[in-house]
Order: sequence, then C-alpha cells, then structure tokens
Amino acid sequence: MKHPKVAVLGAGSWGTALAKLLADKGFETRLWSRREDQARAIQEKRVNEDYLPGAVLPPTLTATHDLERALAGADLVVVVVPTVGLREVLDQAVPLFPKGAPIVSATKGIEEGTLKLVSEIFEEHLPPEEHGRLTYLGGPSFAKEVADRVPTVVCVAGRDEATVKRVQDWFWTDRFRVYRTDDVIGVELGGALKNVIAIAAGVADGMGLGHNSRAGLITRGLAEITRLAVARGGHPLTLSGLSGMGDLVLTCTGHLSRNRQVGVKLGQGMKLSEILGSMNMVAEGVKTSKSAYELGLREDVDMPITREVYLLLYHDKPAEEVVETLMMRPLRAERG
Repeated sequence: MKHPKVAVLGAGSWGTALAKLLADKGFETRLWSRREDQARAIQEKRVNEDYLPGAVLPPTLTATHDLERALAGADLVVVVVPTVGLREVLDQAVPLFPKGAPIVSATKGIEEGTLKLVSEIFEEHLPPEEHGRLTYLGGPSFAKEVADRVPTVVCVAGRDEATVKRVQDWFWTDRFRVYRTDDVIGVELGGALKNVIAIAAGVADGMGLGHNSRAGLITRGLAEITRLAVARGGHPLTLSGLSGMGDLVLTCTGHLSRNRQVGVKLGQGMKLSEILGSMNMVAEGVKTSKSAYELGLREDVDMPITREVYLLLYHDKPAEEVVETLMMRPLRAERG
C-alpha cells in the first residue's frame, strides 16, 4: 500500500517527535519550521539540536522553511504550533491545505483574549463543510520519550468517525497506540488545563510539600478540569481517560514537564520572568492559566486551583499564601 505524504507544521520538540514517528513508518514527511536557519540545520545535521537533541531523524523526513513546499500534495497535515502563534500560521497555511486531507492538531491551549479553544480557531479558518477533516491529538506523551520509542498511549478526537479512524491508523505503531473518541471538547480542555495544574504541582514540589500535597492537587485539579469541560459540552468520562487523568498525572509528576519545571522554580523562590528567560521552549500553562481563569469566570465554574495559579503568576501572590487559601476554603462535599 502506498504510504501517505505528511506535512508537519511546527518544529518544536513535539512537532519534531511526531514527524519522526511518521517518518519512521516510511511516510514521506516534511517538517516545516518558521525559522529558515533551524530548517537548514535540521536538514543538514539530521537532528533538531534546539528542541529534540539526540533524536536522529530518518531520511524519509525533510525539513523546510517553505510552507508551500511543506504542504504540497500532503495526504495528512499535522499542526503543532503554540496557541499564541496559531492564527498567524493558519492564515498562511489554510489556503495551501490540500483538498480533503485530514488535519491533526497537536496544539494544546486556550487563546488569550478570545478564550477560544484550538478547535474553535481551526473552525474559524475552515468552512463548515470541511470541519469533518479536523482531528485533535491528546494524551500522556512527552516528546523525548516518543522520539525514543518508549511505549506511549494517546487518543485522537474528531467529529467524523471515518476521518478519525484514518488518522488513528496512520499514527499507530508498535510503540505508539492510539484510541479514538468523538469528544473534541473534553480532549482539548484536558490537554490545555493539565498544564495549569502541573504548575501548581511543581510549586508544591518546589516548596517540599510532599506526596500528599501532589496527590491532592492532581485529584482536585482533575475535578475542576472536569467541571469546566462538562460546562462546555464535554463528557465527564473523557477526563478520567488518557487526555484527562493520563495527561494530568504525566505532566504533574514527570521531570520532562516544562510546566512542572516552572512551578518547581516558583516554589523555590525564583521570579517568573527569570524562569521564562532561561527556557528555550514554551510552557503553555503560563499563558493558559490566565485564559483558563477568565474562561472559568465566564462559564461560572468554580476553579480554585486555576485561580490561585493565575494569582501566583500574574499578581505575585506568595506561594505560601496560595497554599493557605486552598487549604482554608469553606468545607464542601467532594462530589457536586
């Protein structure tokens, strides 16, 4: 059977790992970088030294700065661009999208200002009759471990079952198992909001608060993520699955989590500006915390951990006061 041609837009760690995954299957894969120097370096050295050092890229992968070349004749388009830059890329890319090709978004976040989900941004750029092409990848998956072929289990969401099954089959390998769902909202909010809770878990670890604190944050964090997802039309069981509990546990506990690392350093007393200045990769949870806080207010959903992370990041609330506020909230039933 003829292998599909794949365009992956975004040459960060996750975009590179997914491009490598598909190229390793023998798919002709073109990895697009917005930076010409980065694309040239990847193509010449066969490794993305900036974002995924050590992962040797197969000859079936080509890196390019030319968006038209990346997308030409693609049977599958994978978009892995930080939320803050997504509209700009889609403005340029959508007119070049090959007709009928499934589109996979591996971007996780909530847009600042508009409070739109990634799916809503995509749907604004495509006519309604093409929304069935859109799918969304989620679940517990560090880029480095995917590139290293560590067994990984994820899910793909979409509203057209045939398209979702097609994407599921294309991504599936002996080290990358893919489940499917029609709950786009649940997968998106699980993937976006886990980054906020991971910052909180990192703060607790940085303060040396112990395993009890981390377990409580993960559990109650999942509760507020679920409340918001359900308010937006998501299914509660989605949040107990791969893109909810699975991604949340990974991001709150794994040392490869950029968002957890931000939290750890905050808990140790570092300033946010200093932390972000030392990172060469995006920690989506920093911007998402503000958008999630505002979305919770708009939807009238109680999100105490998200609110405290927002106050910590944007209003310099001391970490010790954040802990006290969360612990001294009025008592309530666990469910409801």
